Amino acid sequence: MAHAMKIAIVDDEKDMRQSVSQWLALSGYDTETFANAEDALKGIGPDYAGIVISDIKMPGMDGMAFLKRVMSVDSALPVIMITGHGDVPMAVEAMRVGAFDFLEKPFNPERMTELAKKATNARRLTLDNRELRRELGDPSGIMKKLIGASPVMERLREDILDLGQADGHVLIDGETGTGKTLTAHALHAVGAKAKQKFVLFSCAGQNEATLAERLFGPSETDVPLIEQARGGTLVVEDIDALPPSLQARLLTWMNDQGSPAETRVIAISNLSEQGKTCEDVLRPDLYYRLAAMKITLPPLRSRGEDILTLFIRFAEQAAEDYGGAAPELSAQEAAQLLQAPWPGNIRQLVNVAERAAMQNRRGTGTISSLLMVGEDDGDPGMTTEGKPLKEYVEAFERMLIDNTMRRHKGSIVAVMDELCLPRRTLNEKMAKYGLSRSDYLSS
Repeated sequence: MAHAMKIAIVDDEKDMRQSVSQWLALSGYDTETFANAEDALKGIGPDYAGIVISDIKMPGMDGMAFLKRVMSVDSALPVIMITGHGDVPMAVEAMRVGAFDFLEKPFNPERMTELAKKATNARRLTLDNRELRRELGDPSGIMKKLIGASPVMERLREDILDLGQADGHVLIDGETGTGKTLTAHALHAVGAKAKQKFVLFSCAGQNEATLAERLFGPSETDVPLIEQARGGTLVVEDIDALPPSLQARLLTWMNDQGSPAETRVIAISNLSEQGKTCEDVLRPDLYYRLAAMKITLPPLRSRGEDILTLFIRFAEQAAEDYGGAAPELSAQEAAQLLQAPWPGNIRQLVNVAERAAMQNRRGTGTISSLLMVGEDDGDPGMTTEGKPLKEYVEAFERMLIDNTMRRHKGSIVAVMDELCLPRRTLNEKMAKYGLSRSDYLSS
């Protein structure tokens, strides 16, 4: 869901536009410049992936009028106003209208970079939240992110559809990096509360007083989370980090709601890889209240050829982001990917795929070297016991046909030519691996 941020610079003075643009470019930002407000408005829409820095005093449409127009297009778009010396009252008025902040000439470039960083972070969060709301409004969209054809993933999707329609609270556990938060989003999206609020909160790294205030109130600045989520879904990440006294308060609040619950609780635990279970650290009454509906996410190492499907997907995305071609797997590398224990699960696979794409762009390194990281310092690295050769051969063959079909957008003739396969053999192998030509025609 990452958004690359732009900075639109609006100023009628050419030297000022160029100096601001150059400084921000040196700070790593992608900039675009406009000599007047009218031109800038043509390129700024309601989901503009960036922020705006604008002078206040400009001929034609001045900065204040421009700010009001931008706020009417997207009230959450951060606009930093540049004011002349002595224009502080005007800057205060701009803040009232909706400006993110202001800079008074002559300003410190470091201060501008600091404000740009804050504004772009705020904008990225806004756009991510909007995208999430759109996904939650379209259950099919978020379910498609649960990629994989392995039996454990088929079962996971079935469990999500079944439990999503139920009224009860849910406990999600599994190793780090297996997709527990994504599963919580999917449960909400397919359930009866899909159009209601979805509030996500992590208990990790916070003291008891802060947790109590955030969850239950009272707070002088924020609405308690149980009130924010009223009528919708409250996701409590790292439930195992919630102190016993607050576990008791959470249970009391859940029980007071009656049945069906007005607000659904989805609790997420990360204890599996630590040799413990959620049952070991939660109050028994809270655990059994949550675990009546429980989903355990499968580790990546149990998902078979899903590993290859995901690697190719992530590597292609990384190659597109960095510019270049996705790495092509050899049979040996495919086997190594399938053999690896993947202690970091999906997150680790994403990291390896991204590094493989960067290596491929430079023309150096191998996927094998990425899988062996850690062996020199005592870490067992990314190797494990072997599996039957037939399993590796079939997984590699399926991946090869799948990739070639996608590259040629379902052209059977082109795939036959590239893989040197007669049509009957290709048809038989596609049937064997559950591949359908129709899936590639619109790719």
